[in-house]
Amino acid sequence: MNEQIIRELTSIVGEANIATDTIDKITHSYDATQKKYLPDVVVYASTTEEISRIVKAANKWRVPLLPRGAGSGFSGGSVPVKGGIVLVLTKMDRILKIDSENLVAHVEPGVITAELQRQVEKRGLFYPPDPASKEFSTLGGNVAECAGGPRCVKYGVTKDYILGLEVVTPTGEIIKTGGETLKNVVGYDLTKLFVGSEGTLG
Repeated sequence: MNEQIIRELTSIVGEANIATDTIDKITHSYDATQKKYLPDVVVYASTTEEISRIVKAANKWRVPLLPRGAGSGFSGGSVPVKGGIVLVLTKMDRILKIDSENLVAHVEPGVITAELQRQVEKRGLFYPPDPASKEFSTLGGNVAECAGGPRCVKYGVTKDYILGLEVVTPTGEIIKTGGETLKNVVGYDLTKLFVGSEGTLG
């Protein structure tokens, strides 16, 4: 990969959040399908703004970019088939707010699914989606893959529990979809469109 690209990515996230060594590339080359494709560089983002700048840099240099959570999926959604940049979101792992009154949580994409379940259960609440990988899969990955699990037969899958999203589009713009209420019915349902799109839309 062009050194100029590495320098630009480093200027966005800092040297500690860029990995080009073989071990890191191998670690981020596969998911549960066990199909392996090496990326050229692994980048760890900590904010939405960093992601936006990384996406814009990838477009400028015409380099493939693939978002990744824990890499636990069985669909190949986080496998860098064309190399390029693997954008890892696991450092964005904060539960920003649990609103017990309105039954809404605000979370970053790197939050572990089971951790959200534990935190809401302490408040007498319930977050049903329970993929088999819930102890290490991330909510961002669950959204990208529209994860389910055994409880989905009764309670529904991830898309049934996402009211809104903050999304970085393929051109690097930051948009918000949906809202905090179930009755948010005006216009296109962009939230449901993004859920299950495997990172292809944002």
